[in-house]
Amino acid sequence: MPIITKPDYYSGLYEVAAAVNSAATTGNVLHSIVKNVAQAMGAKGCALMILTFEEKLIHVETYGLSDWYIKKGPLLANISIPEVLEGKTVAIFDAANDERVQYRELAKKEGISSILSVPVRLRGQVTGVMRVYTGEPHHFIDDDIYFASAVANLGAIAVENAVLNKSIEQDYDTFKKKFYEWFTALEEELVSGDFQPLSQE
Repeated sequence: MPIITKPDYYSGLYEVAAAVNSAATTGNVLHSIVKNVAQAMGAKGCALMILTFEEKLIHVETYGLSDWYIKKGPLLANISIPEVLEGKTVAIFDAANDERVQYRELAKKEGISSILSVPVRLRGQVTGVMRVYTGEPHHFIDDDIYFASAVANLGAIAVENAVLNKSIEQDYDTFKKKFYEWFTALEEELVSGDFQPLSQE
């Protein structure tokens, strides 16, 4: 495991903040987040997940993980490192033998040795988790945790922006549809001669 210095974290945090503040598409922003985290920490991979109403964790974006591992099965919030949803950061040294890991055998098959799991918070509420996976056994230190936690919060902002942008797009689409319907009806009235302009006094 390479030794990571603080300047690498500063640079990684800058890159993530720049991505979140950019005009790039949501997918590109989220991919930039998990990629920068994995590279800055010298990790095998990174995943950003959100918590659903059904208490499941859904992958929003991943980096460095195989497709079969990502699709291995549902991640249950009350089984898969549940302490994180209480706002706690959890560092797991031996993922293949730690009972807090839901899919231990599959983690071993994927080549995951250690996991750092941090809460994703938005306005004080835990809305998901971000996990960092290493291919070699690793003791996560305070700098690792501070960096991952800071990026996780930026990730929450990025996800919220995506939701807001989608909502705005849907509202705009609804407006366009209603405007088109109104314009079509007006055009039909003009053609038929049924249109009555407002009288001006």
